[in-house]
Amino acid sequence: MLWVKSFHIVFVASWFAGLFYLPRIFVNLAMVPAGSVAERERLLLMAKKLLRFTTILAFPALALGLWLWLGYGIGRGPGNSWMHAKLVVVLLAIGYHHSCARILARFEAHRNTHSHVWWRWYNELPVLLLVAAVVLVVVKPWQG
Repeated sequence: MLWVKSFHIVFVASWFAGLFYLPRIFVNLAMVPAGSVAERERLLLMAKKLLRFTTILAFPALALGLWLWLGYGIGRGPGNSWMHAKLVVVLLAIGYHHSCARILARFEAHRNTHSHVWWRWYNELPVLLLVAAVVLVVVKPWQG
């Protein structure tokens, strides 16, 4: 079980590294001057590659988490409502990841409507999600 847990942590950290950086590219894209086509195309290429890589990393992170939960029973049984909260955080992280893919498509279609400041705030959401997940797993509030 410790091997599964170790690799789960590595893949979650890697997945979130992508979720931390991809919106930062959105900040940069929002700041590109209108006539700077090469800069915009370079940032879009970086974002597409990072999204693809981040998506690949998400699958083993989620699969290993399911293995720990369903296979080893971590967080199952009475007094483990912290796990329900963590699963909500995981669903929010998946939703955030999906929203990044949709946002990238809007940037590619020249349909960004937000300023770089808005994207800076959007960039902070995965930090909050990771903090919530780690606190729930380590502290295990509501454990009976």
